[in-house]
Amino acid sequence: MLVLRSSPASPFGRKVWIAAAVLGLTERLEIVLADTNDAQDSLRRQNPLGKIPALVLEDGAVLYDSRVILEYLDQLAGGGRIIPAAAAPRFAALTRQALADGVMDAAVLQVYETRYREPAQYVAKWLDHQAGKIARALEALEAAPPEPAARDVGAIALACALGYLDLRFGGRWREGHPRLVAWLDAFADGVPAFEETRFKAPA
Repeated sequence: MLVLRSSPASPFGRKVWIAAAVLGLTERLEIVLADTNDAQDSLRRQNPLGKIPALVLEDGAVLYDSRVILEYLDQLAGGGRIIPAAAAPRFAALTRQALADGVMDAAVLQVYETRYREPAQYVAKWLDHQAGKIARALEALEAAPPEPAARDVGAIALACALGYLDLRFGGRWREGHPRLVAWLDAFADGVPAFEETRFKAPA
């Protein structure tokens, strides 16, 4: 059994689980919650960076980050499933993944800024810097969204990025990005794991 160290709200952990679902590998995957703030959590021994997700293989080896894990899962499923083998579509998918991952990184950094500082200590210039990355990425993605049926690493990462913006920023990205809204709706309809992994805050 493969062990995925993650947390329910992590967009990167969600990305791994959705990829596993697309590949038909979820029955081989067990999720074990990780607390990145807990110095005693074994995560820090599994990944020296103390970051999620981390995938513990059956022989005890550990893979991180999400991009490496997705490549491993793709190979485990036979290869060429979510990372195309041919050069042109391969690098298009990997580049879109990098852009979507960047959106998630920038969004997480904004969340951390407001979570770990008092309002009077917020660094507006830093928050604006991260928001600018997201705005530019969304503009580029709106101009050229993935194909509606795309299920590659770029599409999976983009769905998770948009889902995280919905979760943490109230879905404000939707205004002005109708093509991305339509694309995400189509992705959610075609990939049940997207709804199944949606984080629901405790009541």
